[in-house]
Amino acid sequence: MSSGFFSIGVSGLNAAQLGLLTTEHNVVNASTPGYTRQRTVQYTNVAVNTGAGALGQGVHVQTIERMYDKFLTGQVNSAQTQVSELDTYYSQIKQIDSMLADPNSGLSPALQDFFAGVQQVAVNPSSLPSRQSMISSAETLVTRFHDMDSRLVELSDQVNGRIINVVSEINTYATQIADVNQRIVISESGYGQPANDLLDQRDQLVSELNKLVKVSTNTNSDGTFNIFIGSGQQLVVGTQVMEMTATQSASDPSKIAVGLKTYGGNQELADSLLTNGGELGGLLNFRNESLDPVANELGRVATSLALTFNAQLSLGQDLLGRASIDGAASGFVGTLFTLPVPTVISGRNNNAGSSSISASFISPPNPPAAPNYSGNFYTDLTTSDYQLTATATAPAAFTLTRLNDGTTWTGSVAAINAAIANAADPRGAQGFQLSSPALATYSVGDQFLIQPVGDMARNIGIDTRIAADPRLIAAGAPINTVPKLSNTGSMKISQGVVGVGYNNPSAIPVTLTATATVLTGLNGVGVPWTAVYSDGTSTNSASVAIPGEISLVNGAATLSKIVFSGMSFEVNGSPANGDQFTVQRNANGVQDGRNAVLFAKLQTQNTIAGGTASFQSSYARLVADNGIRTREAKVQLDAQSAVLKQSQDTRDSLSGVNLDEEAANMLKYQQAYQASSKILEIGNKLFDTILALG
Repeated sequence: MSSGFFSIGVSGLNAAQLGLLTTEHNVVNASTPGYTRQRTVQYTNVAVNTGAGALGQGVHVQTIERMYDKFLTGQVNSAQTQVSELDTYYSQIKQIDSMLADPNSGLSPALQDFFAGVQQVAVNPSSLPSRQSMISSAETLVTRFHDMDSRLVELSDQVNGRIINVVSEINTYATQIADVNQRIVISESGYGQPANDLLDQRDQLVSELNKLVKVSTNTNSDGTFNIFIGSGQQLVVGTQVMEMTATQSASDPSKIAVGLKTYGGNQELADSLLTNGGELGGLLNFRNESLDPVANELGRVATSLALTFNAQLSLGQDLLGRASIDGAASGFVGTLFTLPVPTVISGRNNNAGSSSISASFISPPNPPAAPNYSGNFYTDLTTSDYQLTATATAPAAFTLTRLNDGTTWTGSVAAINAAIANAADPRGAQGFQLSSPALATYSVGDQFLIQPVGDMARNIGIDTRIAADPRLIAAGAPINTVPKLSNTGSMKISQGVVGVGYNNPSAIPVTLTATATVLTGLNGVGVPWTAVYSDGTSTNSASVAIPGEISLVNGAATLSKIVFSGMSFEVNGSPANGDQFTVQRNANGVQDGRNAVLFAKLQTQNTIAGGTASFQSSYARLVADNGIRTREAKVQLDAQSAVLKQSQDTRDSLSGVNLDEEAANMLKYQQAYQASSKILEIGNKLFDTILALG
């Protein structure tokens, strides 16, 4: 009897003591990150069968278990990795939003000031102060492009630096997880019990790793974890670690690409594999969805501004009376803005030394069309980068891929050029052309990253010749129409508008003479011409009986416009026989601002995206789109943070330490300990009584 008392009492003391120790462990770790509440699991000892029945032998603690649910932990990790991604994305994109929308340092004020200067020249073309003011505002605009691009470059450098730091942290956590895996195997194999604190430590490391990159796990038979990232790439396998790398991208050295170190070398991972969670996903998403598109859109505005403005400027005449018709040797300057050629980056693994591609803008861009030349220049440039991949040799064949949507063109360089210059192609014109050296050779798989506009906001400049001499701004028109003083009819012919291709020195001067001998008309053009009439019909020199004479009527309609040699003239009224009009160089055009009026109109005309958007509207759309993305990121961050808190609360209701509950447990185990001690005390007294009876 006494031995039964003692054994049961001792078992109770041991169970109560383990309960107290476990409770104390919970209490002191209540604030420890990643700690999971523990409890003792008690079972009765095997009873002894007697004639009076099964006699109990007390209690034992089978194990100390964690109050852990892998599904609840998985929900927390899933919510946490999304919060980390969104928080990183939002903290970055709001910087761009502040820059773009700033009423003082944004692009819109600089554009408005520049065109205000242009309008001053249009109003007073002979004023040197007005011309100098236009140049100063152009320099301010260029500086604004540079400043904004510099800020984007700073953000890009920050992203690269943070990616390197995140990858370093990932490798550190992966190494620690592998180490804890090994310690868990040793601990559990030695004692046959779960290594609770080590399991908590590993779960906390996985949680911290999950903040950096979305991971998935599975458990091996020996209790170790395998950690996977991306679409299943191994990071930790038991006690082995696959190190991640952060190196220059093979296709774009300005970017840091993430990869895995393998026995065969570094394996670069596609960004799309890592953009579904964690700080790393947020950084990559920000770079791909916001930073690069903003830089490209800013570059597209700068490029379109330079190309369209220069194209219109080149059709004018400067204050010294020089125009493009005089040739380059005359000193005529037809460019206000300067641009480099588009950037082409050869792949790191290309056939070195003999494999090269270059690109150029289509210049001039799409011009105002005959017969009136009253439209505007516009570009077909997109905001995308492109990748050219060699698919065959001898003869060389390629695939050009527009990276923002995956649209492709295939064939030789010449065939691709023809397609991307064709506005009627359903894929659209692209605004640039490719060039392959005559002796270039390619290997299948050679790649070239083409960035038509990405660097242009950084590299746009002002032509130093115009900056040094404002008289070189071609504000006037290069031609005018002079009626003969003795004309008696009511016909008037406008001063004329020139289009691309007008600069044929042999086309002017030319005298148009009204005649009423055989056919009432104008003769003297002597070159191919087109005539437009008041009802919209037209004829040309190839469709009439007398090619040298332009009829004044076409049925009931009267002549309203004549076009020849890239020049267009409005016509109204009726001439007298012999009236003459001479089209000639604008010899005294210092007060002529006709061309300045045309390039001032570029401010409001559709000059971008195939003639569908203006400079201001394109930039405004950029500001609005980035603002919308910023707002969406904030809303999603707030919503996902609420989901995370709810998941954490649910998990903590099971796994978290409640000090009030632990205090109650401490009292419970204290009382159990005291009761077991009482059993021993009673057993001792009974034993003494038995001895006394003897």
